[in-house]
Amino acid sequence: MFSIDLTDDARLFPLEPWHAGEFLAHMDRGRDYIGEHIALADLVTDLDSARAFLTGYARKTAEDAGRIYGIRVGGTLVGGVLFRVFEPATGTCEAGCWLEPAAAGRGLVSRACRVLIDWAFGERGMHRVEWRASPANGKSIAVAERLGMTREGVLRQNHLHRGVRQDTEIWSLLAPEWAAARPA
Repeated sequence: MFSIDLTDDARLFPLEPWHAGEFLAHMDRGRDYIGEHIALADLVTDLDSARAFLTGYARKTAEDAGRIYGIRVGGTLVGGVLFRVFEPATGTCEAGCWLEPAAAGRGLVSRACRVLIDWAFGERGMHRVEWRASPANGKSIAVAERLGMTREGVLRQNHLHRGVRQDTEIWSLLAPEWAAARPA
């Protein structure tokens, strides 16, 4: 199976529909933590919804419109990163992440996002990577900052999350900025 080392015990790999059982078990372990800021925990509640979610991303991958990757530590799925939106025609994509609490604080999401961003800019010729986060999600905002993204603004009360209107911060990184920040 294709995977990329993030650390000695952590690997990044494509999440596919046949991972639905593992994905559901991971979501069950981290549901409260993951669901605090993103809808993923509310979307994946049983084996059918886990399979449907991953099948949706398999379709997006086939259509070159999105991708999803898991992060395993010691062989256990603990989180992931994705291109929620991927638009080669405009050169814009949106990256995102989630992680269960046991894996937080190790820099895994930042490492995984660097792999995705390198691929988007270097292999696919994308021009802009966006990052969206709740202003209350300090960990996600910290990832955007570590990746060298620029905060562009706030979409005020632009969506409902668990019945409450939420703001969304928009961060971005442009290909020339990424290239200038990378070691030669």
